Parts: sequence; structure tokens; C-alpha cells
Amino acid sequence: MLIKNYKFIFFVFAIILASIFLFNDSSIFIYNKNKEQTANINGGIGDSNGYFTGGGGTNSITGIICKNYNRRPIAVMMANDPVARPLSGISSADLIIEMPVITGSITRILAFFVCNNPSEIGALRSARHDFIPLAMGFDAIFVHWGGSYFALDKLDKGKVDNINALYNPFGTFYRKFGLPAPHNGFTSYDRLWLASQKLGYRSESKFDGYFFTSYDKCDACQNGRLAIDYSIPYNVYYDYNAVRNGYLRFRGGYPEIDKLNSAQVEAKNVIIMRAVSRPIDDQYNDVDVEGDGKAIIYKNGIEISGSWKKDKENMASKLYFFDDNGAEVKFTPGKIIIEIVEPYQKISWSI
Repeated sequence: MLIKNYKFIFFVFAIILASIFLFNDSSIFIYNKNKEQTANINGGIGDSNGYFTGGGGTNSITGIICKNYNRRPIAVMMANDPVARPLSGISSADLIIEMPVITGSITRILAFFVCNNPSEIGALRSARHDFIPLAMGFDAIFVHWGGSYFALDKLDKGKVDNINALYNPFGTFYRKFGLPAPHNGFTSYDRLWLASQKLGYRSESKFDGYFFTSYDKCDACQNGRLAIDYSIPYNVYYDYNAVRNGYLRFRGGYPEIDKLNSAQVEAKNVIIMRAVSRPIDDQYNDVDVEGDGKAIIYKNGIEISGSWKKDKENMASKLYFFDDNGAEVKFTPGKIIIEIVEPYQKISWSI
């Protein structure tokens, strides 16, 4: 009887061990907020964000392992005007969404922070209503310096957890001398996080997460350039570096440099999201960021044609990206930048 018991225990142990090796393949995975990880994920050469090799878990937005992986994102409205450049903290963002705030003209950035804690973030700018469902889709706390009356109407009704610099709760925001207003509003990650806790906002992320796949170095891959025809001086292009497997960002013809650390902004994934916009008065526009439309995904030096979708009936719904076969896109671990453009707007990818 004792021998039989030992054989049964050995058999169970063998099954468990085999299961670990069979299912612990990180080449394709989706974020799981309950799964702790202590090792690096495969691939991701030359990532500017780096990898956290101590205890932690996988950031649901980037697929990168970091200490604060399940922390709720903080999404900050940032300026894109030439007078505000260079921006502070922008290279530390896990996700960036860029979108026109006037049709065919000025663009603005929504930068999402999870893993990194930049000591300065700015310059901050005012909210626009069509950025709100985008922030909500990632379960983010929305940070802004005032806003259009369309945006404030939604924010004042409590549609989304937000921190408004006009009210400056707990001294979270400050103006920097020597810079012209309104481009002199700044904060830091620690200030924002402390304010969010004092305001009673939930701290753990509920974002479902994206799929990610490992990257095997491609010796045949070539450098390339992705150009986005925003109006000058908001025009943007990315130089793809095949050795780094990264897309280096340029704006107005110059490298997008973070004033805080002198690092150039670099993404592992760049998404072109086509959406219709229309003027709604002399100062503002309305962009159709809920519903569906065409998309092009750039990663690993390749171009993937596809689509995007976000439920019109639920502002907090996830923003999905699919390939032409209808499968959800698997991103390369690292920073994601989403460029929202008109359906007719010129995009060029050249090698």
C-alpha cells in the first residue's frame, strides 16, 4: 500500500511539473492581474523602457514586467505646441495617444503612466471631451488643466475619476517661472498619485489588457520611416531602427526629446487609427473615437492592415485592434503610441 501511495504522489507531481513547462511559454500571453512574475519576458531587444527583473507582474498596457504593474494608469493631457517643447516626462509614458483638437490643425497628447514615476510631467493642457472615453477605455485617472465646456460638462458630472489643475487639489500642480502661460503648468507622478489617493480613487487597474508576442531578431529586417501628415508644425514621423526594433519619434522635423532625461521618445508599436472629425464651433472639434474604423499597426518593422473597435454604448469599453482576419493584434512588449488621423489623411511607410 505504501509503495502504491508513493507511485500515486510521484504521478501527480509529474503531471504538475509537465503542466508548468507546457503552459509557461511567454511567447504569446495576455496580461493577468493575479499572476505574479519574477523573470524577464522573451524578446524585446533594445527597449528604452528597460525590463524589471525583480519581483513584479506584467503591465497590462505594455506587456512589460514592472514593480507597479497593476497600478491604475494616470492619463495626463499634455501640450503639443512648439513653445511647450521639449516636454517633461514624455519618454516615461507607457502609452501615448495623439489626436487633433482642431480639425486639420493643432494636436494634443494624452500620456498614460503606470510603471515609471517621472519627477516632472508637463506642460499640461486643458481637456477635450473626445479624450475622455479614450482614458476611460484604459481605466485611467484623467488629469487636465481645465478644459472645453464640452469636456467639463462630462467631467463635472463624475463620468470619470479626474484631477483638475484649475482646482489644484492638495497643491498637486505648479507654474514654472520663465515659461509663457498657459504652457507653464507642471506636476509630477508622485504628486498625482498622492492626490488620487486623497481623493479616494481606486488604485488597482481593471483594464483587461492586450495580447503580446515575443520578438525574435530579424536579420533581414530593414530600417524604415513612418510619416504622418499632421499640419506643420505638428507633423510627426518615426524612424524604425531594425537593430533596436524601435520607432524613434520626430515632431516638426526634430527628435522628440524628453527634457527630464534627454531621451528620445521611442515606441515598440505605432498604431494609425482612422476616425472622422468635424468642427463643433470656432475653437473645438468632435472626433469619432467610439464605434469602429480602419487601422494600421506598425511593429517589428512590418505593416499590418486592420481595424479598431470601441463600444459606443459604453464609454469605459476597451479600445480593440484587429488584423484583417479579425484576430486581435498581438503587440510587441513595450510602449504603444496611437495616432488618430482622418480617414483621408496621408500616411506613408517607406524602407
